[in-house]
Amino acid sequence: MPWFIVSSNPQDNIRIMSRNEKRGQNKTKDLKKQINCRGKLHPGETLLWSQSLENLLESKYGMAAFQVFLKSEFSNENIEFWLICEEYKKIRTSSRLTSRAKKIFESYIEANAPKEINIDHQTRDIIRLNLKSPNISCFDEAQRIVYSLMEKDSYPRFLRSDIYNSLIASV
Repeated sequence: MPWFIVSSNPQDNIRIMSRNEKRGQNKTKDLKKQINCRGKLHPGETLLWSQSLENLLESKYGMAAFQVFLKSEFSNENIEFWLICEEYKKIRTSSRLTSRAKKIFESYIEANAPKEINIDHQTRDIIRLNLKSPNISCFDEAQRIVYSLMEKDSYPRFLRSDIYNSLIASV
């Protein structure tokens, strides 16, 4: 929450408010720099993000803004997992599928994994069985669960966040 100092001299108040506004503008510039969208973001695009998580994730800048938001909340493992699954589905050789599936399992699925996602025990067991003969759909159920979690939890918080609101205000 920003704080303001009120002086008995109106000129001092104007200078203080101006400094605070500049700080807010710098935050927006820093955010735009982080998502690499300086001058390229359009109001219509940012408004589309508020219609659905799908629209947000289909936008290069929306995806980047959502990732910045999730990192700020220390909860970026879900979007990382979802993106890795999207890349995994593009693999065409069985040897690469096998090695990549094992890495994904060790990083996101296994109990106490470094970036463990929140899925139920049954889904975890099904994936463990799928690893014996991995195919492009072996993480589909976990990916669906993670998408649903993001849609119901992270996405609404993103739409209420300072990050999203400052982007909306800046375009």
